[in-house]
Amino acid sequence: MTSSATALRTPRASAAPARRRRSPHTAAWLFAGPTAVLFTAFFAYPLGASLYQSFTARRDGVDVWVGLDQYRRLLDDPAFLHSLVNTALILAVQVPVMIGLALVLAVLLNQSWLRFRAGWRAVFFLPAITTLVAYAVVFQVLLRTDGGLANQLLHALGLQPVDWLNSPTWARISVIGSVTWRWTGYNAVILLAGLQAVGRDQYEAAALDGAGPLRTHTGVILPQLRPVVLFCTITSTIGTLQLFDENYVLTRGGPGDATLTPVVYLYKVGFQQLDFGYAAAIAWVVVLLIAAVSLLQFRLYGRERRR
Repeated sequence: MTSSATALRTPRASAAPARRRRSPHTAAWLFAGPTAVLFTAFFAYPLGASLYQSFTARRDGVDVWVGLDQYRRLLDDPAFLHSLVNTALILAVQVPVMIGLALVLAVLLNQSWLRFRAGWRAVFFLPAITTLVAYAVVFQVLLRTDGGLANQLLHALGLQPVDWLNSPTWARISVIGSVTWRWTGYNAVILLAGLQAVGRDQYEAAALDGAGPLRTHTGVILPQLRPVVLFCTITSTIGTLQLFDENYVLTRGGPGDATLTPVVYLYKVGFQQLDFGYAAAIAWVVVLLIAAVSLLQFRLYGRERRR
């Protein structure tokens, strides 16, 4: 009788540890479940829906599957191709200039003789947390042809005023200048963190070898900052390829599409022309372009490291 009772109690006794073993998984799903639902609802589903929409076109009020027609249309669209050229020109000038200025600024902020260094870091980082539209509107006021502060300064120096926002060349320069002003301090703070990770013994060893400050930074310190420089370059490149707020507020993509970028063109196609299938195709081409450029930069960095 006792043995049979023990046999009957054994499964129940073993069931309790099994439930305890399952409870951590249950708790994990309870915590992760809301995040998974939100991720699916606000990221995964819209992403998949936009990809599907890029293969459709609106005809007679109905979305019709057209396959790769929207992407073929991009290849014959002069406005889209022109937006890629504009972005390439801005990217080729703005990113190197900004990273170079950020490096110089980071070196200056890292000097022991500089007083109020924490305050200066905050000042240079402040533009990065400024509202995009707000600072673009400020630049629009500063760069007005009549009465703008930039032209007032030129007049005070005896120079002719510049039609900043209505000339194709100067409009591109204005966009480059505004983006550089906003993100130079941000990249400088990141590079400064990399500089502070370099030990003082590196500077002392370079000094013992007779290297001056310029030689020390270019030949000893800068090679150790290459991963940080790569990070800043990639993030800056991604930001430039997604450029929208500055050129839309300043120039609306003009004059004559001189500052038109793929994202501005996407906005015009999607929200002004209501051609959402074509706009989705533009968005996915931008995504693929960002991935390709980032991969290329990683490959070039890896090749240089192997050398």
